[in-house]
Amino acid sequence: MGLFARWKSRLKPGAVGADCVLLWLLWLSVEQQAAKGSQINALFGVTYNSTVNAENETIYAFNHTVSRNQTDGVRVWVNLQSENPKSPVLVVVRQKQAVLSFQVPLILRGLYQRKYQYTQVGRTLCQPPTHGMSENQLFYVDVSTLSIFGISYQLRVSHVESFTLLTNTKFSFTATPSQPQYFKYVFPDGVDTVIVKVNSQITFPCSVMSIQDIQCPVYDLDNNVAFIGMYQTMTTTAAITVQRKDFPSNSFYVIVVVKTEDEACGGPLKFYPLLPDKLMDPGNRSKTLDVVVTPAINSEVYIFGMLFCFGIFLSFYVLTVTAACVQYKRMTQKKEGLHNPADVSPAETASLLGKGLASASPCEYGSFADNGSTFSSEAITDNSVASAEVSYGYLERSSECAGRSRQESLSSVEEDDYDTLADIDSDKNIVRTKKFLCVSDLARKDKRVLSKKYQIYFWNIATIAVFYALPVIQLVITYQTVVNVTGNQDICYYNFLCAHPLGPISSFNNILSNLGYILLGLLFLLIVLCREIIHKRALFRNDLAALECGIPKHFGLYYAMGTALMMEGILSACYHVCPNYTNFQFDTSFMYMIAGLCMLKLYQKRHPDINASAYTAYACLAGVIFFSVLGVVFGKGNTAFWIVFSVIHILATLLLSTQLYYMGRWRLDSGVLRRMVYIIYTDSIRQCSGPMYIDRMVLLVMGNIVNWSLAAYGLIERPNDFASYLLAIGICNLLLYFAFYIIMKLRSGERIKCFALVCILFTAVIWGFALFFFFQGLSTWQKTPAESREHNRECILLSFFDDHDIWHFLSSIAMFGSFLVLLTMDDDLDAVQRDKIYVF
Repeated sequence: MGLFARWKSRLKPGAVGADCVLLWLLWLSVEQQAAKGSQINALFGVTYNSTVNAENETIYAFNHTVSRNQTDGVRVWVNLQSENPKSPVLVVVRQKQAVLSFQVPLILRGLYQRKYQYTQVGRTLCQPPTHGMSENQLFYVDVSTLSIFGISYQLRVSHVESFTLLTNTKFSFTATPSQPQYFKYVFPDGVDTVIVKVNSQITFPCSVMSIQDIQCPVYDLDNNVAFIGMYQTMTTTAAITVQRKDFPSNSFYVIVVVKTEDEACGGPLKFYPLLPDKLMDPGNRSKTLDVVVTPAINSEVYIFGMLFCFGIFLSFYVLTVTAACVQYKRMTQKKEGLHNPADVSPAETASLLGKGLASASPCEYGSFADNGSTFSSEAITDNSVASAEVSYGYLERSSECAGRSRQESLSSVEEDDYDTLADIDSDKNIVRTKKFLCVSDLARKDKRVLSKKYQIYFWNIATIAVFYALPVIQLVITYQTVVNVTGNQDICYYNFLCAHPLGPISSFNNILSNLGYILLGLLFLLIVLCREIIHKRALFRNDLAALECGIPKHFGLYYAMGTALMMEGILSACYHVCPNYTNFQFDTSFMYMIAGLCMLKLYQKRHPDINASAYTAYACLAGVIFFSVLGVVFGKGNTAFWIVFSVIHILATLLLSTQLYYMGRWRLDSGVLRRMVYIIYTDSIRQCSGPMYIDRMVLLVMGNIVNWSLAAYGLIERPNDFASYLLAIGICNLLLYFAFYIIMKLRSGERIKCFALVCILFTAVIWGFALFFFFQGLSTWQKTPAESREHNRECILLSFFDDHDIWHFLSSIAMFGSFLVLLTMDDDLDAVQRDKIYVF
């Protein structure tokens, strides 16, 4: 009517025509609206029962006071009492700075466009900030429909208890897909980071927890909750770390939405008729949840955690330097004692030298007297005591032998050329197929050539590391950027209850704990470098111990092992930037490398001439990684893949067993089957003779049993984590070979020195504790993100590191100890002739 009065005042007396017609139509519209709608001054907490149709619209006016210091939530609840209405009821809430509208019944869509109808709808109104200390706000709730029939409904507007969450205070509530809930949290003074935790006692229905800035509208329905902010799907647990710097208003909303279906949380995918127009029964999807906001750790905990991590691994450097100084001092004292022997008379010295000369031949390979060997093995513990070794433990070779060795060491003969020499090629089959082999039989090639051959391992793995790591780093940075931009925290499988962000990184502690691999790998490289320098000095002095005794010293594989350990730390850190299904192979690729290199090093110790070349070894490891990728992508539930892989696994085991048993002296050609049948006939059927190489046969039989069992397990169970299954195959074979090596070493009359024995025992204990923490399983990408979060656990070390971080600590120490075992386990043979060291 006010609008009609304003138009009437504008008309001149006697005005006719179009203006009069427009005025009349406007007056008629206003009169119809006044007759059609009615306004009610409503009260909070009162349930209004009414009926609405196309001719009748009801407006409910609410008035309440909003204080700046205390925010009260307002919730609108509508229940449709009429069954199967022909038209929906439209509810519009008009606020001062926002408008919220929804229809009842509410239609929500699920997977494959399935539609679910809800007749009860509850929505919380957003609360725009107030400008004064206290402000009186008026808002309206309009209820209307286009149905010509009356539709009965119930309406209630109420205040939300505990709308503003308090720190360390748990609040319980109930939510459904059509009645989501959200609450406000304000950062208290002195708190810059908090962890919002939502828990439920029941697994399903599937829910979504979201963190959004204080703004209108609030996205609190299943079909729009992922539009802004950060969000996670959840079954029983969800946790999001929130930082003050991301919210200029120093406050945010915690929103919980129950999804219409459970597939996103790993629930059963039921069969539904794919009829887009048919409304599905939503069932009872009510869920009771608890929300609590706790302060996260402060900067002091970050600093202390980093100092703790650096301190642990730098202490190994201190211990190494201390042990080296003690060893150097002890060797210096022993050298002085050997130069000035107080307890050995000149007559005894002459007697010892005479016995050595009597028992040594002029050009015997490894010309080393038995008595001298016994004496030196007791008196000499390190190759660096060169002068003492020459004086008491070793005999000078004849000038003819020394000249020949120097000529060989200075030659430019390549390995392939050396193999074609008559004195080598003519007896290669004879030497390698003897019943009892010694290291001298398989250490006949030029040392300089072999050293270059094994250095290729290091340069190849360094090249592989560069080309492998750079794309990985680029990819995980992209992953982290996507998580930060989209807010979708289902992309990465963190332990969200112990994920401490730093800058753009979501879980800094999981990255920091990988530092041990890098620092200990570098320390191992330095130890190997020192050993190589000592060995080269001994060779330069023509030291007999270095030239003719002990296991041949080739350091290329050790350098490759140390580099692989460092790369494992780098790639594991990259994986933990955003751990998920698609990049798990980053964390395992160099584990395959480490396992393969350790087996090659064990084999090289007793077979230096016939070990695999770097190109062959890395080609085989590339094949392993290739199958790892195929298994991750196609292996889940694919019977054909598992059959092919099991067949290849078994055939590869048989071929490798044959190669090891015959020391490489067999040919894979068209006549291999004929030769196999002939050997079985002549050796097993005709003569009933046992295997010629009993020890090798025992190892290979056990290896085949283990590998065939693993192949059968994979074919039957078909584990989802194919990468870990493949890694388990490599570790089982490594452990089997290592146990065989130790047993055969003791059977051969050799001994393990005190330091190596301590390393073995220490490493075994550390591996036991490490595996305990590894199998805690704080997250798993084999399941949905919501199911993975069910395994999340709080930090257990310094409020900064979780179980998986402790696995990183312990496993890096255990790997370092394992490398030291490989480096030192044959130190007892440094004073033993190579023709007295057995091959096994």
